[in-house]
Amino acid sequence: MHRRRSAFSRPPSLADVEALARDALATLPAILRDQVEGVVIRVEDFPDEATCAEMDLESPWDLLGLYQGVALPDKSVTHVPQDLDMIFLYRAPILDTWCETGEDLPHLIRHVLIHEIGHHFGLSDDDMEAIEAQVDTDDEA
Repeated sequence: MHRRRSAFSRPPSLADVEALARDALATLPAILRDQVEGVVIRVEDFPDEATCAEMDLESPWDLLGLYQGVALPDKSVTHVPQDLDMIFLYRAPILDTWCETGEDLPHLIRHVLIHEIGHHFGLSDDDMEAIEAQVDTDDEA
């Protein structure tokens, strides 16, 4: 499979990762993009201390992304949002994984984004893998 290689002469910044996430979002099927239109995608270096404690992480390096909000299947017409639905991408752990695996950075970011969007939809890991496989197949075409 041919993948676009990104060439960085320095570690990608928060803005670089955000741009790659926007590009990744644009490659998703329209039915998914339409459903995440109101979801905020935020890039930070690491999860905050409260998130690390809540998720019982051994290290902030252990989390690449996080969906915070109420999954679509759990919402009803009477649901009153208490906060925005958000997808966090954590730059430093993503870059660490990128360096360790040698995986194409845009592909890795798309993988994390699809996984977190899957949580927004209330999907299983198998469902998310199927979506990612479909996106990868579309890229090959």
